[in-house]
Amino acid sequence: MLDNKNVVLGVTGGIAAYKACDLTSKLVQQGAHVKVIMTNSAMEFVSPLTFQALSRNPVYTDTFDEKDPENIAHIELADWAHIVMIAPATANFIGKLANGIGNDMLTTTLLATKAPIYIAPAMNVNMYDHPAVKQNMNTLTERGNYFIEPQAGYLACGWIGKGRLEEPQSIIDSVSKHLQQASLLVGKKILISAGPTREKVDPVRFFTNRSSGKMGYAFAEAAAQLGAEVTLVSGPVDLVIHHPNVQRIDVTTAEEMYQAMHHYFPKTDIVVKTAAVADYRPKNVYDEKMKKQPGDMHLEMIRTKDILQSLGEEKQHQFLAGFAAETENHIESAIGKLEKKNLDAIIVNNVKMDGVGFAGDTNAVTYINKTLDHTEIPLASKKDVAEQVLKLIVRDLKQGDA
Repeated sequence: MLDNKNVVLGVTGGIAAYKACDLTSKLVQQGAHVKVIMTNSAMEFVSPLTFQALSRNPVYTDTFDEKDPENIAHIELADWAHIVMIAPATANFIGKLANGIGNDMLTTTLLATKAPIYIAPAMNVNMYDHPAVKQNMNTLTERGNYFIEPQAGYLACGWIGKGRLEEPQSIIDSVSKHLQQASLLVGKKILISAGPTREKVDPVRFFTNRSSGKMGYAFAEAAAQLGAEVTLVSGPVDLVIHHPNVQRIDVTTAEEMYQAMHHYFPKTDIVVKTAAVADYRPKNVYDEKMKKQPGDMHLEMIRTKDILQSLGEEKQHQFLAGFAAETENHIESAIGKLEKKNLDAIIVNNVKMDGVGFAGDTNAVTYINKTLDHTEIPLASKKDVAEQVLKLIVRDLKQGDA
């Protein structure tokens, strides 16, 4: 996966910088073209001459050292890179990148590049567990950067715990595996719906449900990281998504979601409908706030359009997958929806299970395709569940082509 790839390797100031020498050598042996950027702190541990000899390329250390007057060095490097690796990545560097600080050659290059960034942290175990460091890593992950977890063991500072830089070959293996996975959905257009809808009663009241949108957003992020071009039709939620491959379309009502899904459906390859769409809406919507009256109040509700079924009726080349949140007989109910709505797959969960309900960060589902083949995905983060489901969809697409 790394043969003939342009790799920018960023080396920051930690004792583990010596391992970056071995990483550089191994990358070159695998056919990669490597250019190294060192921070000032990194040069306190290893000489730039070492990386120059191993990479057979100039080493970059100073933003203002422009070797070619016709090019701005950090922009040229940013555009040249197919892949960026940071090993080791210190807590200081991670904080700078998370906050958009560009005050040296490495950070300015990273702010300008469109290449995928792989970050291999190395630091004291207590630093790695610090809430600020964890928040910065979460921020970078949300923006589409990839972390290679450090090892646990004896650290240079004398502590024992998680914080040792992963071994160079393991870093290469992790990046190669991710690059292979990241091509699974290249060239595919995926349409995802997420969140609740709101059905207005009057200027201050509406009907909605408990959907947080987290599952749909996890699908959007996972699909984008697997190389897909994603359109995310989102009901009103307090979530953000930063991946450049995701186009977000905001809607409020079931009708607005119906129109948006049908608008993008014809040019879509895969649809994953996770949104919890209102089944009913008030027949009458009042222009003024309804006043409290003596006794009970009765509102007449009318049926909204079934988005998933309507897409199933119009389906041509698309792979159509729906989500079903059930509380009883969940497998039987899901199979009924799969067949009735002309789906290619349905993902069902039992929301009465611990860790599976709305608004949480985990889920456990059963994936059922149109041949009624069942795959259980045990409790995991919603991002992990989304990745596993998307891989099953890719599997079923390949089997359908065979």
